[in-house]
Amino acid sequence: MKLSVPLLAAAAFAMLTNEFNIIGVIPLIAQDLDVPVPQVGLLVSAFAFTVAITGPFLTLALRRVERRRLFTGVLAVTAIGAAIAAMAPNYAVLAAGRIASALALPAFWSMATSTAARVAEPGNPGRAISTVFAGVSIASVIGSPITTILADAFGWRMAFAAGATLCAAMAVVMWKFFPRIEAQAEDATAAPFRTLIQPMIVSHLAMSFLALTAMFTSYIYLADLLTRVGHFSGASTGWILMGFGVSGIVGNEIAGRFVDVNPLRAAVAAVVIAGLAMAAFPYLLDSHLAAMAALAIWGAAHAAGFVTNHVRTIRAAPSALQDLTASLNVSIFNAGIGMGAVVGGNVIDALGLPEIGIAGAMIGVLALGVATVIAFAARRPRVTPDRAGAVLSRQQC
Repeated sequence: MKLSVPLLAAAAFAMLTNEFNIIGVIPLIAQDLDVPVPQVGLLVSAFAFTVAITGPFLTLALRRVERRRLFTGVLAVTAIGAAIAAMAPNYAVLAAGRIASALALPAFWSMATSTAARVAEPGNPGRAISTVFAGVSIASVIGSPITTILADAFGWRMAFAAGATLCAAMAVVMWKFFPRIEAQAEDATAAPFRTLIQPMIVSHLAMSFLALTAMFTSYIYLADLLTRVGHFSGASTGWILMGFGVSGIVGNEIAGRFVDVNPLRAAVAAVVIAGLAMAAFPYLLDSHLAAMAALAIWGAAHAAGFVTNHVRTIRAAPSALQDLTASLNVSIFNAGIGMGAVVGGNVIDALGLPEIGIAGAMIGVLALGVATVIAFAARRPRVTPDRAGAVLSRQQC
């Protein structure tokens, strides 16, 4: 079991490299396929909304599958989708390849985080989940930037070919080395969705949606900001994205230390810091030193946002419902990512590229409003009956 969490982190690295390698090649795809940049940004929306819509249903359908078999299968499907994207002759086929990969992602994330929590040391499920999310940060450091550099040298198709190769190789590794882990009894019996329609859980999901929308309104178009506003070359953009990812590893480590103590406060801190940094960044690009400082802060808070918002939401649910809650939160994450791409594209068309940072920060303010509601609701005791009569209880946030 000791290898389980690191292997899940490695699989997350492969999956997220494939998901986010498009961030650094949006300008190249737009130029090669002769489509506007916001239209290429909609490929991110198509991917994300596919995950959002199919996530809970795929999780329920696959909940009884033994975990080694499940993780190997979703990595293989991701590799096939990436290969289709790499060979796409036009925009429509590229979109089809991205959607194929998207179908594999929700089952991976919901089961990976819950599996990590199951095999974690007692009292440290958040730390185990943050280790899995470290794969996301490392994908930002190594995966996405290197595919951007490869794309700059050999064309954008190389980014997707690299993603396909990586996921296929990781599928073989998981099959060979990941231990057999059967579904738990509560995993095998689907909890009705209505049991999750509780004000506290719905509020946590709403905060996740707004936080991820805020984060991705600007992040999706980061490469475009660097090339068009900052006038960096394609190769330089790849290295800058690598720096963004390095700071993300730091942010993920910090989040892992604090998220088990108070996940709501940790998530609020990530939203506030990321909002301030992303709003300032486009206006600091005339001074490369100041811009890189803001980007480092943004990268740390961006990575922290993933783990804090995920752990925060899972902790709001009863233990028997955490797989389903995790799946719903992954769907909500991706709905936020997709909405961020839509909002960012519309802001670019209406107001110009530099304004996307402010737009993202404003959405972050809405997330803070929901966090305030959650905090007040968590402090308010409510009466719940038990065998002895009526007792006061407090919902966990």
